[in-house]
Amino acid sequence: MPRPRFLDPTDRGLSQLGQEILPVLYRHRLLSAGQLTQLLRPAATSTRYIRRQLEVLHGRGLVDASVRRTSRAGELLWYTTALGCEVVESGGELAPRAYRMTEDAAASQLQEHTLAVNDMGLAFVQHARRLGDECGPLDWDPEVAHRVRDGDSRLGDEAFLVPDSVLRYIHTTPTGDGGQQRMLLTFFCEIDRATMSIARLAAKLHAYARYARYTPQPALGRGRPKAGGYRREAWRARYPSFPRILLVLDGASDAQLAKRTDDLRALVAADARLQPAADLQAGVTTLEQLRAHGPFAPIVTPVLGDPEPTDVLLRPSATAAPAA
Repeated sequence: MPRPRFLDPTDRGLSQLGQEILPVLYRHRLLSAGQLTQLLRPAATSTRYIRRQLEVLHGRGLVDASVRRTSRAGELLWYTTALGCEVVESGGELAPRAYRMTEDAAASQLQEHTLAVNDMGLAFVQHARRLGDECGPLDWDPEVAHRVRDGDSRLGDEAFLVPDSVLRYIHTTPTGDGGQQRMLLTFFCEIDRATMSIARLAAKLHAYARYARYTPQPALGRGRPKAGGYRREAWRARYPSFPRILLVLDGASDAQLAKRTDDLRALVAADARLQPAADLQAGVTTLEQLRAHGPFAPIVTPVLGDPEPTDVLLRPSATAAPAA
């Protein structure tokens, strides 16, 4: 898994920390100085040093900032400029992304959603440090498109599944012979800040179930595979096992989020079209619980079945892939 050290520390006169900040901002689109400090300098007692590096990067035209809409104190949220994106992409260590943050996008109503996605990733990173596992500042990737239907790509939501984030985590457990077993766990993560309808959340689960079964159909013609040439689901080309699905709720009181969880479970249980979700490892928790207790605590309510919160959905299982 890549770590955020890509460029020569002397390039453009930046410090090593400045070199680390750029790819993290590029990958995660919009971050506060506090989030960057927790990701890159967790032992720091203030954000002063990170903010100083951000000012240097800003002076070189590599990053810019927007004022957080919900902040009375004028908190700044940081993102890479077009030049900053080009610098990161020239390093060749991160796959280039078509999406680039703009001034308008950074100031839009999507601020809090983007920050919540990154808070989710940060919670995994912090608990990985505590447990001796591996999950670093670049180990989640926002909005990765997955085709779920053959045909015209202009079908948009009908043709593609786009999780809020795909997160990879290596969990280490002791073995009986004194050694260790390392398991790669992959998560499809969705963040809902109490702005999405329950029906839409259920539709997301339906899309995940469709992706779990989707087998691309071969195109016919010269140089193309013959009909029936594909026998494997599309996800197998990207993942060693089908990712766990984690719905993370935020943006409302505990009582309201508990009600949303109950409503989602009731809708899934009552709708026959959503029953394919029963084959998935899918569960619901809150961002507050994830921060406080970590990914391996009994904080996840299964989408189907027993409503008792459990840790089973996030624990290594027989289907989890061994890490190299």
